Amino acid sequence: MKIFIKYIFSIIIISYLVGQNKVPMSIVDLINVPSIGSPQLSPDGNFILYTLSEANWDENKRVSHIWRINRDGKNKIQMTQGENGDNSPRWSPNEKYFAFISKRGKIEDEKNQIYLISNVGGEASKLTNHHTSVSNIQWSPDGKNIYFLASDSELDEEKKKNELKDDVYAFDENYKQRHLWKVIIKDQNTVKITDGDFSIINYNLSRDGKKVALHRGPNPLYGYANMQEVWSMNADGTGMVQITENNVPESGAKFSPDNSKILFTSFSNENFDFYYNDNLFISSSDGISTKLVLKEMPHAVSSAIWSKNGKYIIFRANTGVRTEIFQVNLSNQKLKQLTKGNHSIGSWNFEPRLNQMVFKINSPTNSGDLYIANLNNKFFPKKVTDHFDYLNEKYLLPKQEAISWKGEDGIKVEGLLYYPLNYDKGEKYPLVVQTHGGPASSDKFSFGSWSRYVQVLAAKGWMVLKPNYRGSTGYGDEFLRDMVGSYFNQSHLDVMTGVDNLINRGMVDENRMVKMGWSAGGHMTNKIITFTDRFKAASSGAGAVNWISMYAQSDVRIYRTPWFGGTPWEKNAPIDSYWNNSPLKDISNVKTPTIILVGKNDPRVPMPQSVELYRALKSNNVPTHLYVAPREPHGWRELNHELFKVNIELDWFEKHALNSEYKWELAPNIKESKD
Repeated sequence: MKIFIKYIFSIIIISYLVGQNKVPMSIVDLINVPSIGSPQLSPDGNFILYTLSEANWDENKRVSHIWRINRDGKNKIQMTQGENGDNSPRWSPNEKYFAFISKRGKIEDEKNQIYLISNVGGEASKLTNHHTSVSNIQWSPDGKNIYFLASDSELDEEKKKNELKDDVYAFDENYKQRHLWKVIIKDQNTVKITDGDFSIINYNLSRDGKKVALHRGPNPLYGYANMQEVWSMNADGTGMVQITENNVPESGAKFSPDNSKILFTSFSNENFDFYYNDNLFISSSDGISTKLVLKEMPHAVSSAIWSKNGKYIIFRANTGVRTEIFQVNLSNQKLKQLTKGNHSIGSWNFEPRLNQMVFKINSPTNSGDLYIANLNNKFFPKKVTDHFDYLNEKYLLPKQEAISWKGEDGIKVEGLLYYPLNYDKGEKYPLVVQTHGGPASSDKFSFGSWSRYVQVLAAKGWMVLKPNYRGSTGYGDEFLRDMVGSYFNQSHLDVMTGVDNLINRGMVDENRMVKMGWSAGGHMTNKIITFTDRFKAASSGAGAVNWISMYAQSDVRIYRTPWFGGTPWEKNAPIDSYWNNSPLKDISNVKTPTIILVGKNDPRVPMPQSVELYRALKSNNVPTHLYVAPREPHGWRELNHELFKVNIELDWFEKHALNSEYKWELAPNIKESKD
């Protein structure tokens, strides 16, 4: 009777909130949440350009367009209408125009090209007709050129062979090198800046336009990221100098305002030993001296920029369940935190002449509206856009809370807890445990995305736990490197001690728990179901089950080598380490009904890993299904596939953990056709 009264009370509370014009989110509502990207502050500081990507169910994809807004949040205008979407807006130095990248028209072989459009609007004009798709555009400071990256084109002989389907290729050798180009605005001629048997992965022009800091690799393949190094050169391609030679990945290289130094980040320690939280480095422009900034920095640096005068570096850092903006004084190494809150700071843009920046703030009730801040005085971010205000105004959203507990070895572990909408203190709720990908990543305060649909789960009465298990970033190197030498050392135990913490607090019904995750979250799911049968159901998304075969199948291997102490192919290979950490080794223990999802074209955790898991479970009579999404890479993109993923997981969880029947949600265009 007591439980019934509390249930009725919860329904009354939700009904009251609904009466206040708030409703629970559906799957489609969540998929329909747009996203903001590429914020760009105009040189005079009066306008901001950005992209807004929105779901188009008729096209079964998201389409992005470019918007402009005044810095005071007024006069929000959609500036482009390209049928295939538009991206990467970049202001001209005189802010009369902006360039962007688009693929316009319905021609099958059309490539992404650079377009120009006036700041007052009108039709965009095509600036390039390059033979391959362009990317990474940047204006020269004088406004005469736009630099870009593009792959080399096929030779005439190769084109003829492909037309005849005489297209046998050499695996991992069928790429084209990627080089730096520029287009001259006046006559639209293009000039190749770099050439040779190497690839330019990324670049950044110096503020005076005379120098280029770049990341150069032997090829453009993702699996060779450790062989990419920092280089510098003159803007015409001459005087190329190698800055680093360390066999670890770096990113974000930028010249200081006086061109005397280059900053970059690296997934390494002071000695460039691999697999540490990302650190900030400064090198002399000739590469002779390089030093680590902030030796005692416990967090992971995600991106960094020079201040207006070069005396400071401003950077974003992952602090565990948050991402914040920091500033370091280079003269005394004094660190200052500029932002503070239960949020994640997203993509940003800095205008050095104004010493102002624009950036996204993602919070539990806002999916990433833009803010502007001035670095000259006190740092007071001011909200500019309002694209996501409707989320908190229209929908019932779950409470998010940072919690901590002790791992099995006594180390503090942190995570995020999401409360069901009908939460009543003292009651026990069904639990969904979600583990993040990476694994060198962490779950942070944010609105989240469709793929983990916590808003939908909370509306259906589930509690959700996202543990930042051992191996997560933002908690120091020792925490991150617990995986080095043994992937499943403490990581899976951190997940289970987090679950036990909630059970001991009387918040979770241990007889109604499920486990899910994607990528490294899928690896963890595969391990958990071999380790315990306490979960009533599980969903493994693009997860590895056999580390030996995974090493060769995936397009990236550099992170797995330190986990297991070497490659599986070297002399005296650490095969035991690979096998002992493979969930397949203990697959006979599994009793948990488990569904498996994977993209057919996934290069990161290829489909054969899911097939191995499926056939093993099927052979052992464990209830299972393998769902393969055609055309999809590692992260699914087609709206109907996204809707299917959420539907099938909810169906599976409710059937096995709640003993109830789930009603599938239909796509909006299907609903309309039935009405």
